Amino acid sequence: MKLLSPVSGVEVDAEEVDFESTAEPWATYKLADGTTLKVKVVVTKVVRFRDYDQHGDPVYQVFSNTVIRVTGVPPNLKGRPLKPPDRPAPASGMEVR
Repeated sequence: MKLLSPVSGVEVDAEEVDFESTAEPWATYKLADGTTLKVKVVVTKVVRFRDYDQHGDPVYQVFSNTVIRVTGVPPNLKGRPLKPPDRPAPASGMEVR
């Protein structure tokens, strides 16, 4: 595949590189309003360019998702919970046992 290199700014050959996660720790942040946020980055794909930086090292592009958990919210910041969506009634007919 060809992708735009962040180093040279031109399209160069690139290839997806397999990987395995050895750790995906949560980073914990205590906000000034008393809320605690837990954040982690989950890598979904890694691509290595056939391009090199100023030290001669290969250039990688990492695709990721950021997962955020909100915990420890002070009661004065809480709002009303959303009403869960209505679920359709089960279809009538054959009984499953």
